[in-house]
Amino acid sequence: MSVTIYHNPDCGTSRNTLAMIRQSGVEPEVVEYLKTPPSRDRIVALVSGAGLSLRQAIRQKDTPFAELGLGDPSLTDDALLDAIEAHPILLNRPFVVTPLGTRLCRPSELVLDILENPDIGPFVKEDGEVIIDTEGKRRV
Repeated sequence: MSVTIYHNPDCGTSRNTLAMIRQSGVEPEVVEYLKTPPSRDRIVALVSGAGLSLRQAIRQKDTPFAELGLGDPSLTDDALLDAIEAHPILLNRPFVVTPLGTRLCRPSELVLDILENPDIGPFVKEDGEVIIDTEGKRRV
């Protein structure tokens, strides 16, 4: 199974998502999107593949979102894409692409919905939140 994660190693959600993918038995292609930003067309494909609008895929926290005035609802998708190209940190993460679909994995356990093997056994996030308990039951 081919899996790609658009990853930020400084993000706990992204690290948890990557750990779940690996625990499923897959070694994904890891794209550190801040070092290797996806192209404009790839951003559009990721966002539309996840069933989101571009505005829904923009990260506001710890980014230049406010300083750039990106909350202005009159901004076009082209203007938003220009901002993401100039500041890749604005693209929310992690996006994961598998043959079963594309998701913005926030929360990280959304990745289980698009993994070929979602029965990964017990899983606890870095912050201690139990996602799958020792009996294999997914906490919702």
